[in-house]
Amino acid sequence: MAESIKDLRIVIVGAGMGGLASALALAKEGFKKIDVYEYAADLGFVGAGIQLAPNMARILDRLGVWEPIAREATNIKDTSIRQGSTNEELGHVELEYIAKTYGYPHMVGHRFSLANSMYQGCLKESAIKFHFNTSIKSIESFGPNPVVVAEPRDGSSEPYNVEADVLLAADGIKSNIRVEMLKLLNVDAQIIDTQQAAYRIMIHRDQIKDDPELLALLDSDTVVRWIGAKRHIIAYAVDNKNIYNLSTTQPDTNFAAAPSATYTTRGSKSAMLGVFGDFCPMIQRMLNHVPEGEVCEWKLRVHAPLPTWVHKTVALVGDACHPTLPHLAQGAAQAIEDAAAIAASLSRLPDTNPATINKALRVYEKIRKDRAYALVEMAAASGRTLHLGDGAAKEERDKQFAALKQGNGKVPDKWADADVQKSIYGFDATKETLENFDEIFRGLEEDQVVNGVNGH
Repeated sequence: MAESIKDLRIVIVGAGMGGLASALALAKEGFKKIDVYEYAADLGFVGAGIQLAPNMARILDRLGVWEPIAREATNIKDTSIRQGSTNEELGHVELEYIAKTYGYPHMVGHRFSLANSMYQGCLKESAIKFHFNTSIKSIESFGPNPVVVAEPRDGSSEPYNVEADVLLAADGIKSNIRVEMLKLLNVDAQIIDTQQAAYRIMIHRDQIKDDPELLALLDSDTVVRWIGAKRHIIAYAVDNKNIYNLSTTQPDTNFAAAPSATYTTRGSKSAMLGVFGDFCPMIQRMLNHVPEGEVCEWKLRVHAPLPTWVHKTVALVGDACHPTLPHLAQGAAQAIEDAAAIAASLSRLPDTNPATINKALRVYEKIRKDRAYALVEMAAASGRTLHLGDGAAKEERDKQFAALKQGNGKVPDKWADADVQKSIYGFDATKETLENFDEIFRGLEEDQVVNGVNGH
């Protein structure tokens, strides 16, 4: 057992958004022994654009890594929701009030900028050690001291055991640790195929330098969403307005024969153009700038809500426990909220007993679980509304857009609705955890299996 709370051995599996944020937040709380294991050889983040909401910015600012991210990001002033087939504006929402209301603007930036700033912050912390190019083959024990088997992918050494006092599984939607946890708990929470897929596209300034209409979009501070039946495109400028980032959602028709473990496929440009063939000529010109051979399509998956994120002294983080569709732009933000809540909970540990650690991790779960799953469902619901085809429901939605244009009514695109923004952006994960820790902690019964003899 660790002599002091700050000497606890913390192992984090995965150096994605949740893993990086967890490592940094724990180091900032004074924990001295933090090891991060990552399968990839480096931080090669794909996807280009990412939305940087105030609930994320607030945490990153406290961790000392927000400024470089904000410096490269675009401060979004408004959003325009348009009919994909005609480019007609259905709704327009001003967003400049967000900074005054929540202390941070709604910004959009480059995914690598976000990850790299957190990574650079981690490198300044002597407590954090990274183990890249390392596969976590299995988990041998969930406690009282979790043990995982690590294997360097370059063959530099034989597989070896890594023992921890706390294990955080930030290993994504394909989390092996989640799978093993659910098996032990006899829980069936399978990955759900949403029947949706996404293209992620980057258009560079020099590609559209002779197209004034597309240049105007790139130079604006507007997030634009073009919607159609079962499909939409959302777009905004990143990289100091050198790149126009597009993310789409459409029916998944290209993965039907793919193995279940496959999440990306190399797509054809003609197929992509066909998906949005009835969208307006401007969209056609935009998509035509994508080089042949560089069309990548992502399968969008979620999984059934889990009854628990914690077993003994192991906790799931981010997409390992609450993957979400991108329609609220909260995936990374919710993983970073997890990290903030975990660090705050563990910082309040009264002792280093495994049963006490389990209770602290369950405080994290109490703070985060209902909120995360509410946003998962809200994102899915917003997608259904955006993707309506002809019929009564679409007519009703478009009436709401018409009322919005007249200055009253809710925004059918939940991401842009002020009440939804209040519930998301007004939440402070660190503050909520610290203020409620004692009451929640006292109300939890000790998990008797933590000190069980079977070790699993």
